[in-house]
Amino acid sequence: MAPVDLLRFLSLAAIWGSSYMFMRISAPAFGPVSLVLLRLGGATVFFLPWLLRAPVRTLIRLHLGGLLLLGALNSAIPFTLLAFATVRLQAGYTAILGATVPMFAVAIDALWWHHPLNRQRLIGLALGLLGVGLLALDQLDFAAGGKGWAVLACLAGSACYACAAHFGKRHFAGTPAMLPAAGSMLASTVLVTPLGLWLWPAVTPPPTDWLAAGALAILCTACAYLLYYKLISRISATTLTGVAFVIPVFGVFWGALLLHEQVTARIVAGMLITLLGTAFTTGLITRSHRALP
Repeated sequence: MAPVDLLRFLSLAAIWGSSYMFMRISAPAFGPVSLVLLRLGGATVFFLPWLLRAPVRTLIRLHLGGLLLLGALNSAIPFTLLAFATVRLQAGYTAILGATVPMFAVAIDALWWHHPLNRQRLIGLALGLLGVGLLALDQLDFAAGGKGWAVLACLAGSACYACAAHFGKRHFAGTPAMLPAAGSMLASTVLVTPLGLWLWPAVTPPPTDWLAAGALAILCTACAYLLYYKLISRISATTLTGVAFVIPVFGVFWGALLLHEQVTARIVAGMLITLLGTAFTTGLITRSHRALP
């Protein structure tokens, strides 16, 4: 990887890792759905110069159904679930649970497309479940004020991302890369707008929450998408999947540095086991260490 691409790679991980912090700051004030409306709406405005081009409008009409489904699976639903989770959970904790996306992708691949699971991937899934279990050990309280639903919401968001990856890869093969990125952003904004406006907070949030929501929209969504598609055009998709290992590290780092979140030994252990499981599941361990069959 060229030095400039390594810098982009780390920047992408740092930006996506910070999204959990910005959600943790602004979700309590705006509410999960209204925050997601701001996030998606701001990113859509950022993409408008591209979306308004005549050839792009034609592509959007041709793929409208697919864009609506992709927007729901890749943005509207998981963004809302994660925003809901960060109301209850630490930003770093939520970021670690987000590392389960590749494991959900592999499980869906096996269950839906009937691709066999080899021993390496089974080990990875088992390690991932162990890591999540360690993290959720004292969090699965479903009573009023408990964090159990927040943990499940975060995992459901990861499952949505995994479904979106499978659907997007098959449905938008051969189309410009910006179409699923910007087009699904527009579609998801349309989906979220009615509920987001209906649930808009009665009390106007303070400026710090607006700044966090703005950073979430422009930096963590629009700019991150552009950086992602710039990288995917220059490095292999396999290499880029490694960003899933770095995002939780940045998520924990930003949460501890700026929100003074507690980083316990159990959180560190859960993160390491979950990331190890992701490495086995995605095959990165095998590529690095040929001793595994």
